[in-house]
Amino acid sequence: MYQGCKKYIPFRPVPLHGRKWPDRPLRKPPVWCSVDLRDGNQALVNPMNLEEKLEFFRMLVKVGFKEIEVGFPSASETEYAVVRTLIERGLVPDDVTIQVLTPAREHLIRRTFESIRGAKNVIVHFYNPTSALQRKVVFRTDMQGVIKIAVESAVLIRQLAEEETARSGAEIRLEYSPESFSGTEIDNSVLICEKVMETFHPTPQKKLILNLPNTVELASPNCYADQIEYFGRYIPNRDSVILSIHPHNDRGEAVAATELGLMAGAERVEGTLFGNGERTGNADLMVAAMNLYSQGINPGLDFSHLEEVRRVYERCTKMKVHERHPYAGELVFTAFAGAHQDAISKGKAYMKSGATEYWEVPYLTIDPADVGRQYEPIIRINSQSGKSGAAFVLQQCYGFELPKAMHPEFGAMVKAACDETGRELKPSEVYSIFRKNYLDIGAPYSLRSCHLTDENGDGTVYFQGVLRFGEEDHSVEGMGNGPISAFFHALRRIGLTQYQFVTYREDSISAGADSQAVSYIHLTAPDGRPAFGVGIDSNISLASLKGIVCAINRAEQQAK
Repeated sequence: MYQGCKKYIPFRPVPLHGRKWPDRPLRKPPVWCSVDLRDGNQALVNPMNLEEKLEFFRMLVKVGFKEIEVGFPSASETEYAVVRTLIERGLVPDDVTIQVLTPAREHLIRRTFESIRGAKNVIVHFYNPTSALQRKVVFRTDMQGVIKIAVESAVLIRQLAEEETARSGAEIRLEYSPESFSGTEIDNSVLICEKVMETFHPTPQKKLILNLPNTVELASPNCYADQIEYFGRYIPNRDSVILSIHPHNDRGEAVAATELGLMAGAERVEGTLFGNGERTGNADLMVAAMNLYSQGINPGLDFSHLEEVRRVYERCTKMKVHERHPYAGELVFTAFAGAHQDAISKGKAYMKSGATEYWEVPYLTIDPADVGRQYEPIIRINSQSGKSGAAFVLQQCYGFELPKAMHPEFGAMVKAACDETGRELKPSEVYSIFRKNYLDIGAPYSLRSCHLTDENGDGTVYFQGVLRFGEEDHSVEGMGNGPISAFFHALRRIGLTQYQFVTYREDSISAGADSQAVSYIHLTAPDGRPAFGVGIDSNISLASLKGIVCAINRAEQQAK
């Protein structure tokens, strides 16, 4: 047994009685703030250059973000230049607010305000670490020392904000984060934010953003939700505060923490697309937004062009979105398992029937088309695929809708090919298997010519034709109450008496004047096994006769 766990201190939950958040369903989206260009950027091996940041910014605007943290302008000349370029080139739409981040240090605060001169709408976001561990290990101070840093910085920021507003008319909003909120005693978090509020004097008309970052995810999401609800209960003048959260993903639960934090009273969320950020990253805003969308809530962000968003992200960050990443990964709308494939196929047919106004397809939480994806790649074929998967690919890609009775036989053929190759099969390879086993069967019998007549007008059909077998052409004829019956009587005259007709189905495999008819035939062979055949022709009757010949040929070849 691994004993290393003994050195870790368990998280102490907030003593919250009568918690309300578990019974609060989410009914509307929060204010979303992207921090990709700051928090996500600083986590890259090679941070984005100016042009990459500008491209990324334009993409965030297109998605619909109204608050975008564009950088840490006091950190480097590149970061400073990004802010200045956005402002000087007029690249920030009037309905978008840029956000800049600064530590609670005088020279960095002043440099930050220099960077925003001329901006129309800005959030100045400042922070200082407050956790018990940071106070003990890094700053070697008590809580009063930490509060003093925050309040002195708040005084300077208020002064500089008032001066800039008087100079340029800029709309400057303020935000404060007690960094490492998740590791700070909850009463101390309330206390330091209260002292900052006393400096800024927010009102319900001009609110202060108090951002409560789960800087290091120390516990399960319900513990974070308790902290958020507690803070909201006890912070004074709650109506003058926008309660914001900034979850990180150290435990892999940032999206869950986001959703529970919103249930606990948060109104605003900071995070990144695809969860990029320091260590294990931030809350994934795309996933959080699409989770709301899947519950019938308009998230206020547009990911209908999600593949384009992913391409810009990958190009600018040099990072790759994982194949299994929710909503955005290449494989998230695919199914390899046979039971899943069967359920998806039935769900698609159910939707097509018009039986529901809602999206009700098993295993697919949203319609792939809503994020710019197509139906074709939903089902992929490998050795784990079931009988319905191969049939679904034929239907989706080539228009052949095999009868249910044929699925096991064709599915077994495809599975055998997968086992032999040891890999996934492309749709074209699935079609090749179908063609080889059903459409290109020309022996031992071949229908060379055919003539069907209803001379008496009473429904009796006469068949006359030429059937090649034994390397010779033979004239055959018969009559019956339809083309298939007449053809069977003709076959019996040449000795094919032990095949029993079970059923058939007719369909079309293309639209328009040049459409092709397809007939799926089910016979019982002399040895009692089912014999399936497929016939194609522009004439539906001839397609059925070709299907019968195909079924007999396949049965004769298998009997050898």
